[in-house]
Amino acid sequence: MPCDIFSRPISGLLIPGMDPEAMAFDRSQSATYLAGQMAKSFARSLQKRSAGLGFSPGQFPVLLELWHQDGLTQKQLLDRLEVEQATLANTLARMERDGQIARTPHPTDKRAQIITLTDLGRELERHALEAAEEADAALFEGFRRFERELMIEYMRMVLQNARNL
Repeated sequence: MPCDIFSRPISGLLIPGMDPEAMAFDRSQSATYLAGQMAKSFARSLQKRSAGLGFSPGQFPVLLELWHQDGLTQKQLLDRLEVEQATLANTLARMERDGQIARTPHPTDKRAQIITLTDLGRELERHALEAAEEADAALFEGFRRFERELMIEYMRMVLQNARNL
């Protein structure tokens, strides 16, 4: 019987001459499906380790950018993180509420604000990076070093292709 993208039967859909088994979508062979599952797994792995540290996986990319270069505007963060404006605005509001960042008026652009790490935000760095390394290590358990490096290189290539779409 024909199947939808999640390998469940679709009732009433038959194409003459088409082998119903050929129409089945195999999730285990779909890079798109598997990438989504991997993203969820990495987020869960980091969530498990970050919960007691005072940050969430959604805040981690913002923290990484600010640890690399503190004092960015929201627009600069948007450009670097490739997330939706509303998503970033909500993330920054939570981070400000939790005392990780502070916002100050931009000296020349009245519409912009400078986002800087607080002492708490800076203190998170070592523990957050350790948590991310532990999350990676857990998910790459059983991989040989070259397999891990190759997998990461392939992931970078896929991400670059996605940016070109």
